[in-house]
Amino acid sequence: MAKGFVHTVWKREQWVNEVEEGDEFGGPHATKDAAVEAGRARAKTDKTEYVIHNQDGTISERSSYGNDPVSSAG
Repeated sequence: MAKGFVHTVWKREQWVNEVEEGDEFGGPHATKDAAVEAGRARAKTDKTEYVIHNQDGTISERSSYGNDPVSSAG
């Protein structure tokens, strides 16, 4: 399991995936869509949060794939 959230980011003029408190994985991707597909799959496997960034670093999407708190009535 990952030590942190999975992020898809624009770095060194290419799309890459990385884990917080960890390293890049899967190598560079030719397109954002390819990087997102790989990053999402890893987040689902690791049951963690997944964050997709735009080229300017802003967050475009955030998803949770596990470890969500149980909903309470209220």
